[in-house]
Amino acid sequence: MTTEKSLIDSALRGWKSNVEQADKLFGGLSPEQLEQEVAPGKNRLIYLWGHLAAVNDRLLPLLGIGERLHPEFDDMFISNPDNSVLTVSEETLKTAWQEINQKLWEGIAKFSASDWAQRHTAVSEQDFEREPHRNRFAVLLGRTAHLAYHLGQAALAQRKT
Repeated sequence: MTTEKSLIDSALRGWKSNVEQADKLFGGLSPEQLEQEVAPGKNRLIYLWGHLAAVNDRLLPLLGIGERLHPEFDDMFISNPDNSVLTVSEETLKTAWQEINQKLWEGIAKFSASDWAQRHTAVSEQDFEREPHRNRFAVLLGRTAHLAYHLGQAALAQRKT
């Protein structure tokens, strides 16, 4: 295995592990547990789960995999803070989470080392020439860290119960 493939494999394993941990954590909570706040006056667990789903959904076009599956999540989980009106049930969110991550995994698992080094769709060709580090692989690393951060918040909230 080449160095590049080894690094990509490690990053993909990290991503997949975090998604699986989130799936297990959030998917195993009751509706009452999903209403628990991470800290007093802070986001509820259902909001964190929806936020992660919306962010992962945005990865589909950002990485050039395809169109978003649930753009309606932006208003509930990205554009507005928690305690706004959520119009999604736990079951709908769970199904969407699984759909998004399945499509995302199918896309990223096919990328070659060269594909990972390509620009993501939010950077222009001119900017990418000056800043080649603004590539798909950098997005994967950043989003893996984002996912891990919110998993940590959710795990701390669960320890309180």
